[in-house]
Amino acid sequence: MSADAPVTPTFDDLPLRPELLQELASLGYEEPTPIQSEAIPHLVAGADLLGQAATGTGKTAAFALPLLERLPAGERGRSPSALVLVPTRELAMQVSQAVHRYGRGLGARVLPIYGGQPIGRQLKELGRGVDVVVATPGRALDHLSRGTLDLDAVGIVVLDEADEMLDMGFQEDLESILDEAPVERQTVLFSATMPRHIDQLARKHLRDPVRITIGRAQAVAGSAEGPRIDQTAYVVSRGNKPAALGRILDVEAPGATIVFCGTRNEVDELTETMNGRGYRAEALHGGMSQEQRDRVMDRLRNETADLLVATDVAARGLDIEHLTHVVNYDVPSAPENYTHRIGRVGRAGREGVAITLVEPRQHRLLKAIERHTGQKMDVARIPTVADLRARRMELTRAALREELLGDELDRYHAVVDALADEFDVVEIALAAVKLAHDTLGGDPDEEQELPELALTSDGRDRQGQAGRSGGRRPPRGKGGGDVGRVFIGLGRNAGIRPKDLVGAIANEAGVAGRDIGAIQITQNFSLVEVPSGQVDQVIGALRETTIKGRRATVRRDNRDPGN
Repeated sequence: MSADAPVTPTFDDLPLRPELLQELASLGYEEPTPIQSEAIPHLVAGADLLGQAATGTGKTAAFALPLLERLPAGERGRSPSALVLVPTRELAMQVSQAVHRYGRGLGARVLPIYGGQPIGRQLKELGRGVDVVVATPGRALDHLSRGTLDLDAVGIVVLDEADEMLDMGFQEDLESILDEAPVERQTVLFSATMPRHIDQLARKHLRDPVRITIGRAQAVAGSAEGPRIDQTAYVVSRGNKPAALGRILDVEAPGATIVFCGTRNEVDELTETMNGRGYRAEALHGGMSQEQRDRVMDRLRNETADLLVATDVAARGLDIEHLTHVVNYDVPSAPENYTHRIGRVGRAGREGVAITLVEPRQHRLLKAIERHTGQKMDVARIPTVADLRARRMELTRAALREELLGDELDRYHAVVDALADEFDVVEIALAAVKLAHDTLGGDPDEEQELPELALTSDGRDRQGQAGRSGGRRPPRGKGGGDVGRVFIGLGRNAGIRPKDLVGAIANEAGVAGRDIGAIQITQNFSLVEVPSGQVDQVIGALRETTIKGRRATVRRDNRDPGN
């Protein structure tokens, strides 16, 4: 080895106690990622930290290991010593599982608290005593108002995915929670992006923080644990997207795959279409109950489903070990969302594939993503019918070869011997190959060629999606489905703003932000349109939580025709 070669750090080089190192070794972790190497020593030393790190760079372990390292030895009290705040229930579960896994050797008591889960169970566990609480802001504030969450012993507060929490309208909830935590605490903030409001939050609540920035490119170059993602775009018209997706997946033959769609309705429609093409597809979006979500994730992890069609919010924080492909069915208008999506694959040194279906007029969106990632995206042509035919022949050949290498062919000798008296052996083999080929899928000759398109260079994007440029979309009742209206007894006098209501409904009731319609805020109350089938779900969830720290009367609006 050259004397100038960099020395690759190991976990043994970090200031971690033996129980944690042993657990990391048992999990197969060999070397820390760049964010872990840089952050862990500072956090163990007690410094505040402001970290910018993309999804998939290992930031969960970067804050989880130090907070476990700082757990008191011996008997611990009932009050938590660490609080981790995350934007969604899925991320709360994922982070909680990771902290529990790393802290098994220490007997760490970890509790996730989030909306949609029976609060009685959370109250019981909090009463028994916990070391680390992983919570969504709304539910954490709810427990604080009830007096069931005691922060007096908290020595470290972590804000994970801080930009996402602020985008969901949780800024004032976060401010209230941080004000309740001890002044002499350690505060850690991780965010994929650093807009101005994140910097303002950090200046107010962090004391002389260490600043660390780890981009995806650095993660790839700096560690074998970094993501390795092959990124490809296919230019296709909107009407041909379902057929193009099926054809690409037929040729790619991926393992588990997530397909990201822009709306809940699109998720449901595409799931039905892909099941019709023979894929084992499952939908995941904010309109589903937690029980339904859990069933979907169990099917994916147990490999009884191979295709997950999801919205961004519903899939936030998912970590599926055997995931190989991510598909952007819609090009995300924010490059940061693209980074979050493709971060689902290429983790822990594994290779992954990111596929994006681009409409010809989306030239500017694609260029913005390339500038953000610093990588030129390959633009490929959609597989042709000939490509499909060749791929399926390849699969047939592979299946037959596997059978020929096996040892269960003897019982079929009688069939071949009987036919050999009438037909040539080669003809018998060809007939057998045809039967095998027909069992592997539909006939490519029944597929129509899809037009080969190119990106337009005028840069005009006529999608007309106001919600993506900051405006609210039209009410769903105007051509987008039936809506119901929810009355919430808090208004401008309570400091309520539209994003407060969107954040509360999206996180506590599981309704995607884009499915929330018109919002009217008066001095003393607010009216919010939501899909009619989810009115009762929203009412039930909001009655169990607080909005900006206050409980509200929540009911169906008296003028709602569905009342």
